[in-house]
Amino acid sequence: MRGMSVSDSAAWDPVTALTESDRVSFKNRWPELCPLNVPGPFYTGQTDNCWTGRLHAPDYIMYGGEYFAEYVYRQPRDAAGVAAVVTAAGQDPCCGYGCDGDAHWTPEAVRAWWRDRDEVRLSVNATLAELQAENREEYEEAALGALAYLAYLDDGLEEDLRRYLFRLEEGRYPLDGDALPHL
Repeated sequence: MRGMSVSDSAAWDPVTALTESDRVSFKNRWPELCPLNVPGPFYTGQTDNCWTGRLHAPDYIMYGGEYFAEYVYRQPRDAAGVAAVVTAAGQDPCCGYGCDGDAHWTPEAVRAWWRDRDEVRLSVNATLAELQAENREEYEEAALGALAYLAYLDDGLEEDLRRYLFRLEEGRYPLDGDALPHL
């Protein structure tokens, strides 16, 4: 794993932080993509529902949807974040993680995802309600993931997506002073 981050270099690409052995944990899961994944290079298709992802990457992974599968709710911004997602991916027996999102996301698709974020919010709120209704101690960590995702939807995700749009359009992350595209 290389050590650069978005803040270190506008040219930093999170996928380049993957080693060949890291890449074994990732497959092309784009046909299975669920809208709970935020746009970016890392995402999930069909994963297990054993709830191992948040053990290794709580700042990036949440559980949700019909079968409480794993989703990438925040893209890593540095090598430590990439390492956490790699570890989570390596624990998924379904090999449901992908790292080729950049080959599929377009600026138009990112903007469409942002326009439809209320559907994502509804789904995450439904997951949270279901977890809280169960009132089981083992569900508390999963509920924290849903709460973190909802907070990120309200504060932080818009700017991160604008930075990602800049990267898709310009081939690099923005530098201080670069105008960010609109969502």
